Amino acid sequence: MQETRGSAAGFWYYARMDSSLGAVFFALGAIIASFMGVVAARLHTGASILVGRSRCDACNAPLAPLMMVPIVSYLISGGRAHCCGAHLSPLAPVTEALLGVLFVLSYLKLGLSIALPFALIALALLLALVLYDLAHQILPPWLLGAFVAASALAGYLSAPSLFEFFSALSPAFLIAGSLAFIHVISQGRAMGFSDAPLAFGLALFAGFAAFPGFIFSFWIGAVIGIILLARRPRGSRMNTEVPFAPFLAAGFILAYFTQWNPFAFLTDLL
Repeated sequence: MQETRGSAAGFWYYARMDSSLGAVFFALGAIIASFMGVVAARLHTGASILVGRSRCDACNAPLAPLMMVPIVSYLISGGRAHCCGAHLSPLAPVTEALLGVLFVLSYLKLGLSIALPFALIALALLLALVLYDLAHQILPPWLLGAFVAASALAGYLSAPSLFEFFSALSPAFLIAGSLAFIHVISQGRAMGFSDAPLAFGLALFAGFAAFPGFIFSFWIGAVIGIILLARRPRGSRMNTEVPFAPFLAAGFILAYFTQWNPFAFLTDLL
């Protein structure tokens, strides 16, 4: 009986500890996402990333510290700027909540391991790349290089063995090479060249979930493309450039955290 009480107490102790650490990682992810939004907005504009107060996008008034609390400030203000009453984009709180959730999932997947900090850095840099690509349809080389390095370290440190890490290099090169080939044969019209190193880093991060992630990326892109086609005015031509980095990020991250393999499903079906 004493043993049962002890094991139950141990269970609740670790459950509380996991909940507390989960809340810490969620808050950390939301704060870092807010900073990554600043990085994406100020990069290559001449403004300092580390120095200078954030300003309202509508009236350029400096924001009070309380108005920069991730997620909470948006909810309290009802999605409006305190300085001028302008509507605020929901992109910031959505990305803050998203990175917070991804940080929690990374902690649950990797635990307090040496690979965890590099995985969190890779996810933060990935968010900055996606935000910058959405705004400018281009990926900054130094940010892309930092993401690939962090992903490689996260993949290496989380791999069960050195052999399995090097085994994951083959799909990474194959996926990146296929995107580079699409870029070359389409002369850059179908895909930017920077999508190839991005996919390489994502494949290193995902490990053996790389191929499912690659498939998910195209599935997600196809669904979004169909939605855009359905919503366009009748008779108009769709000549809007759609960045592919968000689809790549969504597909690989989905495969990494769910470990769902559509190839196994199709094999069982056949």
